Amino acid sequence: MKKLLCMVLFSILAAPALAQDRYISDELFTYMHSGPTNQYRIIGSVNAGTKVNLLEENKETGFSKVVDDKGRTGWVESTYITKEVSRAIRLPRLEKELASVKSKLSTASSDADKEKAILEDALKVRNKQISELEKNYGDISKQLTDSQSEVRQLRAKLDTQKEDLLLKYFTYGGGVAGLGLIFGLILPHIIPSRKRKPNGWA
Repeated sequence: MKKLLCMVLFSILAAPALAQDRYISDELFTYMHSGPTNQYRIIGSVNAGTKVNLLEENKETGFSKVVDDKGRTGWVESTYITKEVSRAIRLPRLEKELASVKSKLSTASSDADKEKAILEDALKVRNKQISELEKNYGDISKQLTDSQSEVRQLRAKLDTQKEDLLLKYFTYGGGVAGLGLIFGLILPHIIPSRKRKPNGWA
C-alpha cells in the first residue's frame, strides 16, 4: 500500500517536471477531450497558437495530454501539436523585428546621408584649397621666373659695366703712359742743361 502511494505521489510530482512547451498548430481551433480519443466528451476548445504544456502522448490513439493556458488538462489530437511557435505568435514578433530593422535602416541611411554631405563639404574645401595653392604656385613660379630673368639681365649689365670700366682703366693708363713718354722726350729739350765748370763746382 505504501509502495503504491509512493508511486502515485511520484507520478503526480514527476508529471509537471516532464511537461514540455508545445503550441497548437495554425488551425482555427481544436477540441480538448477528457480522454485520449474522440469518444471522450469535449471539455472545451483550444485556439490556434495557444501555448500548452505536453504531459503525455498516446501514440496508439494519436492523442496527447496537455495543460492549456487556462490551466485545463485534457487530450487533443497530436497532429495539432507542434514544437514550432505558431504564426499567431511569430507574426507580431516578425513585425516588431521588421519595424526595428526599418528604423535602424532609416537611421543608418540618415547617418550615411549626413556623412556624405560632410565628406562632400570637406571635398569642396580641399578642392578650393588645392585651387588656391595651384594659383599661388603659379604666381610664385612666375615671380621666380621674372626674378631669374632680372638677375640675368643685371649680371649681363654688370659684366658690361666691368668691361667698360676695364677698358676705361686701360685707356686712362695708356694715356698716362703716353703723356709720360711725351713729357720724357720733350722736357730735356725744353729745359736747358747747365754746363759744368772746370773745377767741377757749379
